[in-house]
Amino acid sequence: MIDRATIDKIIEAANIVDVVSDFITLKRAGANLKGLCPFHDDRTPSFMVSPAKNICHCFACGEGGSPLNFIMKHEQLSYPDALRYLAKKYGIPIQEKEQTEEQKKVQTDRDSMFIVNEWANNWFQKQLYETDEGVAIGLAYFRSRGFRDDILKKFQVGYCPDNRENPMGKTAIAEGYQEKYLINVPDEKDTRQSIGTGLCLKNEETGQLRDRFRNRVIWPIFSQSGRVAGFGGRVLDKATKGVNVKYLNSPESLVYSKRNELFGFFQAKQAISKKDRCYLVEGYTDVMAMHQNGVENVVASSGTALTPGQISIIRRLTNNITVIYDGDSAGIKASERGIDLILAAGMNVKLLLLPEGEDPDSFGRKHSASEFQQYIEEHQIDFLHFKSKLLADEAKNDPQAESKMVNSIVRSIANIPDEITRALYIRQAAKSTLLEEKLIQDAVTKQVRANLEEQARERERERRRAAGEAMPEGEAPAEQPAAIQHAIAPDSGTRIQDRRKEGLLIQMIIRNGERRVFCIKDEEDNEQVYSVTEFIYYNLQQDEITLSEPLYMKIMEEAMERINEEKFQAAAYFMNHPDAQIAHIAYVMCTDHEQLSKYHGESGTSADTDTMLAEQVQYLLSDLKLSIIRQEIKELVAQTKNPEILKDKERYRALLNEFKEKKEVERMLAKMCGDRVLG
Repeated sequence: MIDRATIDKIIEAANIVDVVSDFITLKRAGANLKGLCPFHDDRTPSFMVSPAKNICHCFACGEGGSPLNFIMKHEQLSYPDALRYLAKKYGIPIQEKEQTEEQKKVQTDRDSMFIVNEWANNWFQKQLYETDEGVAIGLAYFRSRGFRDDILKKFQVGYCPDNRENPMGKTAIAEGYQEKYLINVPDEKDTRQSIGTGLCLKNEETGQLRDRFRNRVIWPIFSQSGRVAGFGGRVLDKATKGVNVKYLNSPESLVYSKRNELFGFFQAKQAISKKDRCYLVEGYTDVMAMHQNGVENVVASSGTALTPGQISIIRRLTNNITVIYDGDSAGIKASERGIDLILAAGMNVKLLLLPEGEDPDSFGRKHSASEFQQYIEEHQIDFLHFKSKLLADEAKNDPQAESKMVNSIVRSIANIPDEITRALYIRQAAKSTLLEEKLIQDAVTKQVRANLEEQARERERERRRAAGEAMPEGEAPAEQPAAIQHAIAPDSGTRIQDRRKEGLLIQMIIRNGERRVFCIKDEEDNEQVYSVTEFIYYNLQQDEITLSEPLYMKIMEEAMERINEEKFQAAAYFMNHPDAQIAHIAYVMCTDHEQLSKYHGESGTSADTDTMLAEQVQYLLSDLKLSIIRQEIKELVAQTKNPEILKDKERYRALLNEFKEKKEVERMLAKMCGDRVLG
């Protein structure tokens, strides 16, 4: 783990021109430099590098950021690995925190398992290419599927014979590898912490080892950084008689977790980033077939239902995913949960159904590369059209089936986190189902509420599990009502507006958070100097205002934690943040000059006076509060129309008094914002 002081030293040393110039040719363009963007098919230079701001930005595809962001994106490295890359480039020694004995042991086990997997991968390939059995059976299988040698080499496929006299495990031990890393000893609490690759099975009675993948062709499954994490094996067609499991994967361990791995991701990551889309298919050969047909931005979930962990991996590179189904796939309906998970992650999902009886492998063998690519491009449709068509074909004027169809669509729409996108899909759903938009809206709102309740219950279950407590049957977590009401305001339009105003305040923190521009006298008449971050934080805290966007809250709270650190600069800190979402938000907010322009021109930049900056912050705070108070007034008015409340004179009178108080606050805030109050 790299310590904070070293991270700061690396970030301070990294020069955007130096870093980008290692990969693309830059030419001077006024105060900046420009070149062809490495993240999309750029034919005219649209990638700008600003030495003054130490950031880069593509005006065509929108990619960019700090030197650290650039390296993470271009080289597909994790945050720590990108730091190590830059440290090596600038000759900065890495000062990692001392590991505990337990951490050292785990690290040693992990490294040993990766080494054993790497050895096994080479051994499998030698069996495929250098033995008579491998060539006659394994290589013949791949060639019968039409795969070229360059594709076989690209995916490093192999073969494991059923050799009882000289099995792989025996060879490994003879070459000095330890048995404990060849077998797999499950961890009782979490199989993902199990020790051993599981390449071999051990007979407890005789103590003999047997190769797990015997008589199978092999696909290595690479980690995101290119290390062999595990393997997938397929029994060959002639040997499937009497075999229950045609495909077999490595067991869960310290280095391999099926739910967090995607086959082909290592080979696809640069293409996914450049094309800004990921294709998801079912099997290993489907991925290889698409590569052979010129489509490289493709991964497979390795035969498992799509998981949040796999979606998270894809989302680091793109927000666009297309799920490709076999023409006669029986798993289309079962995949609904996967589609909903993609939508819940805020991604744009499209679906494609191949002709009946085809999968990407078979379809690719019957068509040229250009025909294959053209079909994929022309037949993608969004989830709503796909689901409507699929379910409508089954409904056939059956009211119960149609109801089931609509409910399925509603469940999917309810998973979309962005209110505007959700509203657009509600409108489309109303048109496609010929139902009233309000009916769909109400159903979606009800489903959103149910989703939030379930999420709250799950958080409570996790908390109780961590604390060793039992979850009483039927008990709802205490946070449930607040969470639901916070997420579903009566007027979603106002919520969207508030979130935008919250964003402007966070933009001020990121751009100017460390600047101390507020002088305020305390109770003893002593002047106290506050930074922009502190002023915003304390002001919101005083009025008990919590930002509705969790990432905004995280940014503000983290800025408060760091604000008194020497040399703290909010923009540099957040643009180089380990959380990719926060780093992206900071990058966008540092390069977006339009958001704040409607308030006070460009008064958020460093060249402006402290006075103007302080005025702008106060204006933004008042504007947000005004929006909130108006929403509260609207809710009070709605309550006064409730027949039950009208009957209760005391309660009605209390509401009127509260209404008058809030109207007075509204007038005060409106005056500060230069707004008018009607009524």
